[in-house]
Amino acid sequence: MRTARMKKYIGDKAFYRRYLLLALPMIVQNAITNLVSFLDNIMVGQLGTEQMSGVAIVNQLIFVYNLAIFGAVSAASIFGAQYYGKGDHKGHMYSFRFKLYATLLVTAFAILLFLIKGGNLISLYLTDTTGNGATEQALQYGLEYLSIMVVGLIPFAINQSYATNIKETGQTLIPMIASFVAVGTNAVLDYLLIFGIGPFPKLGVMGAALATVIARYIEAIIVIVWAHTHAKQNQYLKGAYVGFGVPGQELKAILIKGFPLMMNEVLWAAGMTAVTQCYSVRGLSVVAGLNIATTITNLFNIVYLQLGACISIVVGQYLGAGKLEEAKDADNKMIAFSVFCCIIMAAVMLVVGRFFPAIYNTSEEIKKLATSFIAVSAMIMPFCSFSHASYFTLRSGGKTFVTFLFDSVFTWVIVVPTAFVLAHFTGLGIVSIYFFVQATEMIKVIIGYCMVRSNVWLVRMV
Repeated sequence: MRTARMKKYIGDKAFYRRYLLLALPMIVQNAITNLVSFLDNIMVGQLGTEQMSGVAIVNQLIFVYNLAIFGAVSAASIFGAQYYGKGDHKGHMYSFRFKLYATLLVTAFAILLFLIKGGNLISLYLTDTTGNGATEQALQYGLEYLSIMVVGLIPFAINQSYATNIKETGQTLIPMIASFVAVGTNAVLDYLLIFGIGPFPKLGVMGAALATVIARYIEAIIVIVWAHTHAKQNQYLKGAYVGFGVPGQELKAILIKGFPLMMNEVLWAAGMTAVTQCYSVRGLSVVAGLNIATTITNLFNIVYLQLGACISIVVGQYLGAGKLEEAKDADNKMIAFSVFCCIIMAAVMLVVGRFFPAIYNTSEEIKKLATSFIAVSAMIMPFCSFSHASYFTLRSGGKTFVTFLFDSVFTWVIVVPTAFVLAHFTGLGIVSIYFFVQATEMIKVIIGYCMVRSNVWLVRMV
C-alpha cells in the first residue's frame, strides 16, 4: 500500500528531469525579474516612505493590468498547448493571433483608464491618519510614476503574446534569456536614473519608471526577433500575419472557454487590490509595510507559481495527445512536488525574512509590520501552493468556469468581505487581520482537493 501510494505521488528521475527542464528556466527568469523588482523597491525606498508608498500603489494598479494580460493569453494558451501536443500548427497560429488582439485591446483600455482616472485610483489607497500631508506627497509621486509606466504597457502585452506561445512549444530558455537582459538593464538604469549617477539626471521615482519601460522594450525586441528568425521552432508564426482573422469555430471555442478565465484573472487581481485597499484604511504605514513584505514574498512565491504554470503545459500536452491516464499521473506527481518544494521555501522565508525589512530607509514601525506580514505569508505558502496547482490542473482541462468560481468568485465572496469587515468594524491589529484573511486559503485547499480528485478536468478539447 505504501509503495503504491509513493508511486502515485513520487516520479522517477526521467519524470523530474523533464519537469525541471521545463520549470527551472521559468523559475530562474521570474526569480531574476523579482530580484530586480526587489532592488528597485529598495532604491525607491531610500528616497522616503512617501515615494515608496506612491510607487507601491501604482504597482498595485498595474498588477491588475498584468493579470488581465495574463488572463487574455491564458484563454488561448489552454488551446495552444493542446494544439501543439496534437501537432496542429495552424490551430496554434490562430491561438497566437487571438492573444495579440486580446492583449492589445486590454492595453488600450488600461492606458485610457490610467490617464483619465489615475489620480482617483491612487487616492483610494491613501488614508491620512496623521495629518502631516504625507498622503498628498504620495499621490504626487504616484502620478509621476504612472505617467511614464503607461508607455511600457504596449511592449509588455506583445511580449506576453509571443513568450507564452514559445513556452507552449517547450522552449522556455529564450524568454528567460530575454528577461535576463531586460532585468540587468533595468537594474543598472534604476541605479543611474533614480540617484543621478555620473552624467545621468537625478529623476527619483520617474527614473525608476523610465528604467522599467526601457527594459520592457528591450525584452520584447529580443523575443520577437528570435521568434521570427527561428521559423522551424516556431511554426505557429507561418502565416500569422497573412490575413487577420480567426476562424469562427476556433474563436467561439476560445471565447467560451477563455472568457471566464480572462475575467477570472481580472476579478481576482481586482479582489486582491480591494483587499489591499481595506488594509490601507489603517494608515500609510500599513501600505508601506505591505509593500516591503509583498516584494520579498514574491521572491519566494515564484517557485509554486511557476511549478503551477508548468502543470498546465505538461498536462495540457498529454490531454491534447489523448493520453488521459498519463495526464492524471503527471498531475499527481507535480502537485506533490510543488507542495514539497514550498514547505522548504516557507521554512527558509520564515528564518531569513525578518532580516530584509532592515534594508529599507523607513521607520521602525513599518519594519516591524513588514516582518510580521512576511512571517504570516510564510506560514500560508504551502497551502497556497496546493490551491494554485489545483487551479492550473482544472484550467488545463478547460474547466474555466469552475476555475472562475474557485478563484475570483471565492475572492469576492469570502476574502474581500473578510478583509473589509475586520479592517472597518473590529479592533483587531492589522497583523491579526492579515493572518485571518490569508487563512481563508485553507477553504480553497479543501475545494481544490475535491475538484482535482473528481477528475472532471480530464478532457481532450482539440
